[in-house]
Amino acid sequence: MPKAFFINLGCVKNLVDSEYILGLIKEQGYDIVDDPLDADIAVVNTCAFIRPAVEESIDTILELVSLKDKGHLTYLLVVGCFVQRYGRKLLREVPEVDGWIGTGQIYRIREILSAKSANTPIFFIEKPHFLADHRSPRLQTTPFYSAYLKIAEGCSHQCSYCIIPSLRGPFRSRTVNSLFIETKKMVERGVKEINLVAQDTASYGHDLDPLCTLEDLLEKLLTISGLKWLRVLYAHPYHLTERLLELIDSEEVLCPYLDVPIQHINPDILRAMGRPLQAESMPQLVERIRRRSRRITLRTTVMIGFPGETEEQFKELSNFIREAKFERLGVFAFSPEKGTHAARLKNNIPQNVVEDRIQELMEIQALNSSSINKDLVGKTVPVIVEGLSPETDLLLSGRTSTMAPDVDGQVLINKGAAIVGEIVPVHITEAHTYDLVGSIER
Repeated sequence: MPKAFFINLGCVKNLVDSEYILGLIKEQGYDIVDDPLDADIAVVNTCAFIRPAVEESIDTILELVSLKDKGHLTYLLVVGCFVQRYGRKLLREVPEVDGWIGTGQIYRIREILSAKSANTPIFFIEKPHFLADHRSPRLQTTPFYSAYLKIAEGCSHQCSYCIIPSLRGPFRSRTVNSLFIETKKMVERGVKEINLVAQDTASYGHDLDPLCTLEDLLEKLLTISGLKWLRVLYAHPYHLTERLLELIDSEEVLCPYLDVPIQHINPDILRAMGRPLQAESMPQLVERIRRRSRRITLRTTVMIGFPGETEEQFKELSNFIREAKFERLGVFAFSPEKGTHAARLKNNIPQNVVEDRIQELMEIQALNSSSINKDLVGKTVPVIVEGLSPETDLLLSGRTSTMAPDVDGQVLINKGAAIVGEIVPVHITEAHTYDLVGSIER
């Protein structure tokens, strides 16, 4: 049986694409291996959202090219956002690659693998319109008990700093029925936790005919027996409805967790970002969420160093972060990406200033997170057990329903036994900045 080595780069939305690609590769009769030295072919699904991601993609491709030159691989295929962004000039710049596929053509990997003996590189790219569904073969790469469900592809927002619409095409939702069928199949094979992802999950269904909503989808998925945790990630703050908050309030399966990237708080910066103000301010939105009887954990991301960001505007943001007390916070620096409006703006912020501001926000968040975690000491919370701790075999590691996989903290379990994938009650005994410690209570 021929063997394939696969690398995924980028976000979890890219990971879902990779799982579809792996499904297609398996269908072609390949065995998936973990070491490129054991493989006949290598496939890399790339990211190109910002400059560091582009550099990582280039480095990865060149490493695989080196292995191919040494005779360890017979075929190299590059897929995804990097291909979509840079197009046909890649044929000239990296002639060692045998096949290139853009984001809208991943289903054509079958054709490339069937024709891989061709002497000239194959290149498939066009405007992205592809949308996978429940019939698409998929090989899950996450732990058996947890999976991501991409409910839509593309983006129709016009943020001035972002190239995602050009890489991924317009926002297009999958149907409720398709998502229901795929989720049901995942639960039947042992998945307990489903994480909904898209460029903007809160916009789900607005493009469908007849129109439907994220809430409609959630209500349908909640009818699936055996689903334990359902979590919403990547929700645009302008589209959060009272109906969504009411569902989270009343449905135990819906994790009390919202990932709501605000990017900034200052009105002038938000306008320049292409994120115009709404009637409801960001502090008002946070207050509306906090009023719910079920405490909803809020994760957000903010961008530092957008062109023209003054010290006063940054202070406005830092004060808001301090007062809002987000349970989870991601902070990243503005990256001027060619082809975006923001890349042409003047008044760039010096790198050292950006780094100092990021450091200041993370120090604020560390204090907030420590305080929030301390309030959990003495409480008993459900935890999904993920296995032995990476730090020591003497501890188990897991997550609460308010901790998303890959990006949030963990619960270290120092007493009691459980099997991987089991959801168990854990009594919290210690709190650290981002992690908790506790013992299993039966």
